[in-house]
Amino acid sequence: MSGLGPLDEFPIHQLPQPIAWPANSDRNFYDRAYLNAHDRSGSIFLITGIGYYPNLGIKDAFVLIRRRQDDGPDTQTAVHLSDAIDGDRLDQHVGGYRLAVDEPLRSLHLTLEETEGIAVDLHWEGLFDPVLEQPHIMRQGTKVTLDAQRFAQVGTWRGSITVDGEHIAVDPSTWIGTRDRSWGIRPVGEPEPAGRPADPPFEGMWWLYVPMAFDDFQLVLIVQEEPNGFHTLNDCSRVWKDGRVEQLGWPRISVHYASGTRIPTGATISATASDGSAVTFEVESLLPVPIHVGGGYGGDPDWLHGVWRGEDFTERLTYDMTSPEIVGRMPFGVIDHVGRATCREGDGTTRTGWGLFEHGALGRHDPSGFADWLSVAP
Repeated sequence: MSGLGPLDEFPIHQLPQPIAWPANSDRNFYDRAYLNAHDRSGSIFLITGIGYYPNLGIKDAFVLIRRRQDDGPDTQTAVHLSDAIDGDRLDQHVGGYRLAVDEPLRSLHLTLEETEGIAVDLHWEGLFDPVLEQPHIMRQGTKVTLDAQRFAQVGTWRGSITVDGEHIAVDPSTWIGTRDRSWGIRPVGEPEPAGRPADPPFEGMWWLYVPMAFDDFQLVLIVQEEPNGFHTLNDCSRVWKDGRVEQLGWPRISVHYASGTRIPTGATISATASDGSAVTFEVESLLPVPIHVGGGYGGDPDWLHGVWRGEDFTERLTYDMTSPEIVGRMPFGVIDHVGRATCREGDGTTRTGWGLFEHGALGRHDPSGFADWLSVAP
């Protein structure tokens, strides 16, 4: 059957228990892979994904690249691909985009044949065992709008990226990135009929996702809060090289926003090790990539996942990240950042890690001082 979630990723004998088998008739059922890659410099960040929407009859993919250079333009370019869904879930592809699982939970091969000046040939190798995150559920009144689960890993990349004839070598000694695989129900495709207005109305959500690799462990933190600061999702774990998984308790988080915006420059995460000692992560943003600007997330006006565009559809869009329209749009969506983190243990040990720093503060959030959808940091 099409769209059986992670069956093409998990070896059958290694399937985690319990697992929510998503043989579901909900129009919003999806199965999606997300990946990112950067060289730790803060000058380039690639974000990509492929999704299957069996009840909409659609599969699609995207590649989003932001480049910020001292002697060149600051641009974000997106390639979008879409087509009718097929029945072979072991051959994930849309047009010239293909994601092959070389070894389940260990290695992937991502390719994009030259498409409007963009080409990718990348191999990903996992550094640690994956983390199967807590189920993520959201409701509007009694209606479930999101019921999903995913696993995540941090790994290294090798290969190449080509942008308008420029060949960018990808060396695993510096290139690192997160991949995740999620499945379940989430809003996709064209908007559904409005129906009765939500009561109480949706006032917003606060989201933080930080998967990072250190020399001897992987951190995977995922937290969501309601407008009053109540945690609806709290998962903070680290996976050691020997496979041990350590829960880091209920982290206290302070996000640092640039004045006059909702764009974070970093965050302080105060967690607790299994022995009760303090573990602090100081996270820094080196390059922000708004995934609602060409990435198809959070009400992106140019591209939404699961929308029918016709057979064998491709397009490329390029954005000037210094333009007033884009600068004004950036703070009001989820932003993925090239992330660097310093971990300080209770015994004085300090480690440096690299990966993804993803954050969105949408609408009201009392702990941050955001009173409504338009308020910003002082």
